[in-house]
Amino acid sequence: MNNKFDALKDDDSGDHDQNEENSTQKDGEKEKMERDKSQGSSKRKAVVPGPAEHPLQYNYTFWYSRRTPGRPTSSQSYEQNIKQIGTFASVEQFWRFYSHMVRPGDLTGHSDFHLFKEGIKPMWEDDANKNGGKWIIRLRKGLASRCWENLILAMLGEQFMVGEEICGAVVSVRFQEDIISIWNKTASDQATTARIRDTLRRVLNLPPNTIMEYKTHTDSIKAWEEFHGLVNSSGR
Repeated sequence: MNNKFDALKDDDSGDHDQNEENSTQKDGEKEKMERDKSQGSSKRKAVVPGPAEHPLQYNYTFWYSRRTPGRPTSSQSYEQNIKQIGTFASVEQFWRFYSHMVRPGDLTGHSDFHLFKEGIKPMWEDDANKNGGKWIIRLRKGLASRCWENLILAMLGEQFMVGEEICGAVVSVRFQEDIISIWNKTASDQATTARIRDTLRRVLNLPPNTIMEYKTHTDSIKAWEEFHGLVNSSGR
């Protein structure tokens, strides 16, 4: 969770000869502002574990999106519609976010929660995702909250054991069913996708007959374009 710090500003106290120093002071302030603009934003946004907290191997960001079903979604409008909830770097920071979030089973309409490594947008076209794919599991109503929690705890706990391959996870709430998916970087790496599949079955305690589908993001984009008659489109 992003700690907010009050910016400490230099407090000019004491008497100054304004005529001699005013110009130099203004130049210095302008320089400082430019420096802060280029460097300060990254410093302010840096998320680190707090004292005595348990750091995660990677920082993660929660996202939320909701849209009206049936309305064509371009890549641009999808990106505008997805809202960043916040980033965390430790177990404790995760629980601070998660404990205040609505559970997927209590969401209504066409809604999605996304949990991705910091710096990766939950979009097919993102550099980390574009050569990858996702395992998809369709759930009957009533299972999404438990499965989502088990999935993200396994992901944060590095239970998938596939190095840096995991990009993030999504839970999609729909009217007739709910869908969970986990995204990885390299769709062509069959050993990795098989290991992710087997770990999914274990951590979600899925029945043996559960249907699991692997879909590359390239195929997802093609299917979306064909369905909507659009070019360079993305969406859900």
